[in-house]
Amino acid sequence: MRKLQKLAADTLEDVLAGAALHQVLPHRLQKLETPGERGALQDIVYGSLRQLGRLDVWLEALLERPLTDPQLGWLLRVALYQLAYTRAPAHAVVHNAVTAAGEGWRRGLANAVLRNFQRRRPELEKMADDSPRGRWSHPDWWIEKLQAEHPAHWQTILEAGLQHPPFTLRVNARWGDATKYLQLLIEADLPARQTGVDAVTLDKAVSVHSLPGFDQGWVSVQDAGAQWAARLLDAQPGERVLDACAAPGGKTGHILERIAPDANPVMLSALDIDSTRLARVQENLDRLHLEAALIEGDAAHPEAWWDGQLFDRILADVPCSASGVVRRNPDIKWLRRPDDIAQFSTQQAVMMDALWPLLAPGGTLLYATCSIFNAENDGQVQAFLARHAEDAVRCSLPEPLSDGSLLPDAEHDGFFYALLRKT
Repeated sequence: MRKLQKLAADTLEDVLAGAALHQVLPHRLQKLETPGERGALQDIVYGSLRQLGRLDVWLEALLERPLTDPQLGWLLRVALYQLAYTRAPAHAVVHNAVTAAGEGWRRGLANAVLRNFQRRRPELEKMADDSPRGRWSHPDWWIEKLQAEHPAHWQTILEAGLQHPPFTLRVNARWGDATKYLQLLIEADLPARQTGVDAVTLDKAVSVHSLPGFDQGWVSVQDAGAQWAARLLDAQPGERVLDACAAPGGKTGHILERIAPDANPVMLSALDIDSTRLARVQENLDRLHLEAALIEGDAAHPEAWWDGQLFDRILADVPCSASGVVRRNPDIKWLRRPDDIAQFSTQQAVMMDALWPLLAPGGTLLYATCSIFNAENDGQVQAFLARHAEDAVRCSLPEPLSDGSLLPDAEHDGFFYALLRKT
């Protein structure tokens, strides 16, 4: 346990210094020998980041003065998380954290902090609940922004951000349907339920390679909210389709899966600026036994890669704050800054204006984000429509997407969609 605590503390320190969790954590996981240890480290790191605001409030209350040793602070946060949110024996958590703290005053301080937490737990819980940062474990500016933009739903959104994300699969329509796959899960003793047209959500996450038919391409891991993209785009046989910002390829695969094998194929181009990420698109397509033309290029600068042939449909799944998927990427809420939203909004506008000339008259562009902030969503679309009043109209969407927003809840992450037709 001591090694786990130290690796978790080091990971938190790196992330809060500005490193992305998906880049830091794999290196730490490689230092562990068993799948159980790697799973435990991942749970501790993700959980600590989800609850970091609460851990901060507790630690501040338990210290008589600000801590001069940041590394010790991260170790204490990890131990506090284990005491409050895991089933690890309390005596083992305390003993190993005290030992890992080092010698002298560090050892004494770690012991005092963790013992006091156990004694003062009810008082500290109330103290955290009385603080917005402690209650919701999001930055204050984030909480205030949600209160202003989603006055009726801000608490639900924040609560969802503290939960474990659902483990949802997309059933490959070329293989079968959700009902058929649910039966296979029952036979494999993997309890699940249907949560969308092609979506099946398991009661608990498992290794993908233990899923029936995963390696054969029968299913893919994809959030139920993300599965709306291919349905709304609704590509038809024989059409030319562009999936801009395609990596890692989940939506690319779904677009192709929806076309019957005996129909005219969709001529799909999957674009991404990152060659490494584009390789992941190819890996996913290979597993699904599907084909697309992969293009390395910047969606904001099509003059460098576009062949001049217009597309019938474009999926613009643009870079964004990822504020709708923070439970899957809990580092995001601590690394984002208020002015990042405006920067993403500017980038999105440039990309939209660059892609629009590539769309054929009568064609549709689906604008998509995994954000819940207005400047990236409806505000962005309204500004685009004002710039392109002569040739762009917004299409209506089915429920529950009447306003384009899909706010995070127990079934899915947060997304935004707007379908635009070129007149």
